Amino acid sequence: MSDQIAVKVAKTVPAGATAVATCAFSDHLNRVPGVRKAALDRAGFTGSPGSVAVFDDGSQAIVVVGLGPSDTVGTAQLRRGAAAFAGAVGRHRRLAFEYPDGAGDLADGARAVAEGLILGSYSFDQFKPTAGQAPRIDSVTLAVGDDAQDVRTARAGVALGAAVADAVCFARDLVNTPGGTLTPPVFAERAAERATAAGLTVEVMDEKAIRAAGLGGLLAVNQGSTQPPRLVKLTYEPAADDDAGAGTGTSKDVDTVALVGKGITFDSGGLSIKPAEGMMDMKMDMGGAAAVIAAMCALPSLDVGVRVVGFAPMTDNMVNGDAQRPGDVFTARNGTTVEVLNTDAEGRLILADALALASEEEPAAIVDLATLTGACMVALGDRIAGLMSNDDDFRSTVADAAERAGERVWPLPLPDDYRSRLDSQVADIKNIGGGRYGGTLTAGLFLRDFVGEGIPWAHLDIAGPAWLAEADGENGKGGTGFGVRTLIALLEDWGENEADGDDEDVE
Repeated sequence: MSDQIAVKVAKTVPAGATAVATCAFSDHLNRVPGVRKAALDRAGFTGSPGSVAVFDDGSQAIVVVGLGPSDTVGTAQLRRGAAAFAGAVGRHRRLAFEYPDGAGDLADGARAVAEGLILGSYSFDQFKPTAGQAPRIDSVTLAVGDDAQDVRTARAGVALGAAVADAVCFARDLVNTPGGTLTPPVFAERAAERATAAGLTVEVMDEKAIRAAGLGGLLAVNQGSTQPPRLVKLTYEPAADDDAGAGTGTSKDVDTVALVGKGITFDSGGLSIKPAEGMMDMKMDMGGAAAVIAAMCALPSLDVGVRVVGFAPMTDNMVNGDAQRPGDVFTARNGTTVEVLNTDAEGRLILADALALASEEEPAAIVDLATLTGACMVALGDRIAGLMSNDDDFRSTVADAAERAGERVWPLPLPDDYRSRLDSQVADIKNIGGGRYGGTLTAGLFLRDFVGEGIPWAHLDIAGPAWLAEADGENGKGGTGFGVRTLIALLEDWGENEADGDDEDVE
């Protein structure tokens, strides 16, 4: 698994650093300390975000990191630049990153740099025993100048960034693990172990408990598998404030937010079997559950102020003599009967049960994440998630959180008139909309039917950005951990907004 590098903060670059990053703005390339513009020109360096020019004399490497125009630099550029630096100096073990003047708020910037350094140095080596013999980055020192308060501010930012990046790396590890290794019981065990260590309350439902709970969608998908299903429920309780009731462990009036993640540990398509090429990367079909679990495990260290309950239904989607058949009907947790016409549209079936369970918590809002539809990738490509919601204000809230986190999402509609495409002649609803078009939207409409009335809900279709064939910024090839940062940003600000509202006594 991945070994996280240590990010430290100091006033100046330590003497032992063998690779030092100095940042450059694309409109000020003649002002890069210690490097002539002519040398940058010869290297073809333009200063665009994430570009690097390495000048290595064998004893120390000076790495010029591009941040783009000076008037647009923010956390996204710092994160991307730090990741590019970490990826460019793999042979060095002790690094330093000089924080640039004019890069905005230091606390946010230091957090972004820490995220970029850790994410940019990520690798998944579990099945490469010789990889551990190669030199690996040990530590990076963020140099912020002589002001003692700046050092304290940066250290606080780095601690937050390291916690977020560690969560993302955990999600990446889960997504990158083969489906034959990360079976549902193993996935649940790893989630429970991590969550327990983080201080969350953990409940793991086995097949007997799942059957007793009436989770018909999870059981239907699992029919074709020799691996038993699991459903993991995690609960985070924020620290009690001064007004909390005795023994409650939380504030009297704190909101609850529910998270739901699709956990298909391998997707063959079932009897509606995928072609060979379409099956190669299907170990990543649990990326939504990985993001939910990893984000929740980071909440205690970030001291998030809102109560959060997470649900991760887990099974693989395989083929055997009793696999669900096209035309079969099951009854979901909320009593809805579902006709299954395509067994490769299975993610929505297990999410339906989990959304029903989440709704029973009477939360202030629900967010679900799922590698749900190839149609979303057709619309938005492999680097942007589709965002759908039954509430315009909540959709904007989630989109704003994603922007702050540096994860790209794009709003898509849920047209009410498309809902009739899901009408079934033999059940309450069928699992596909029919025809080639609008598959992402009808999938969202299907999920909406399982959300409790009046609960704001957002659905993130992360089929594209959860897995990349080529590196992009702080995300390398393979599992990206997409969604972890968005969820954390949403929940962090939720807690802060609730606290602000309480102080001002406004609704």
